[in-house]
Amino acid sequence: MPDITTSLLVSVAVFAGAFVSGLSGFAFSAVAGAILLRVFQPLDAVPLMMACSIGVQATNLWALRRSIRWEGSLLLIVGGLIGVPIAVSLLQSTDTHLLRRGFGIIVALYAAYMLLRPTLVTAGEAVGRPWVALIGFGGGLVGGLTAMPGAIPTIWCDMRGMPKSEQRGLVQPFIAAMQVFAIVLLVGHQDLSSKVFVDLAISLPALFAGSVLGVIAFHRVNETVFRKTVLVLLLLSGISLI
Repeated sequence: MPDITTSLLVSVAVFAGAFVSGLSGFAFSAVAGAILLRVFQPLDAVPLMMACSIGVQATNLWALRRSIRWEGSLLLIVGGLIGVPIAVSLLQSTDTHLLRRGFGIIVALYAAYMLLRPTLVTAGEAVGRPWVALIGFGGGLVGGLTAMPGAIPTIWCDMRGMPKSEQRGLVQPFIAAMQVFAIVLLVGHQDLSSKVFVDLAISLPALFAGSVLGVIAFHRVNETVFRKTVLVLLLLSGISLI
């Protein structure tokens, strides 16, 4: 059984990641991983983060169920399901370190520029279905390489100036589906240790509390604060890949 200090660190990491994800819709692993990857070995930390992140996404989906845009999300998901296996193949046959660093630089530069941009452009005309599926494909491909499936769809929504509820309603199901698909692939390639299930059980109270408070914060912040929060998280996520 984990000692008390380890249990507290795990709970703090999961609570922080769940709160940020409940508020913004993504970045659980980026926040929680900063602690969990120092407490556990990657073989234990990564499955735990994936399982916790799925729990957060389930809470988010339930809380935002009335805002979900299923048609657009399904197009993103179809594209993403094509992109993830390609990423897994690349991981097994190619050194993807340079790709991850390059993507991190692009995301960080975009976020930094958009934070400094004085005005927000509003969404233009509707985008065709093939383009939405292509965005999903890019999200799945990048997500498989960097564990950040929501980065490209989130950037795309920000570029179109989507309101926060519309953005979350479109991207949230996509992120959840990509994470479920990823953990299925992970379980198919390796056996999860019983330690992961023990740590997950310890994390559940912090996971629930962080998710609920994050969603409450999402409903209370205005559009400007939400957008800046998302861009700051994109900036930090991009820097973490560099």
